[in-house]
Amino acid sequence: MKLSPLGERVVLKESAVEETTKSGIILAGQAKEKPQYAEVVAVGPGIIVDGQKVPMEVKVGDKVIYSKYAGMEVKLEDEEFIVVKQSDILAIVE
Repeated sequence: MKLSPLGERVVLKESAVEETTKSGIILAGQAKEKPQYAEVVAVGPGIIVDGQKVPMEVKVGDKVIYSKYAGMEVKLEDEEFIVVKQSDILAIVE
């Protein structure tokens, strides 16, 4: 099964959650922060504003940082994804 986002939406695959701190302390399940770093796995076609198509600024394979509470979590075939609007993506990591 494949996710195909509509409009200006983007499907992200979240990065693995850090299990330990930089100093080596192992984090309990509740202490782990939700990652804000993900890989783009699908991109919608974009939107039309005032008769002009607004191009999508991200592409499949880009590593991005997104807003902490953005999007909707989706589970599909035992994999978890997050669907966000392009405007919720803050930066592309190069």
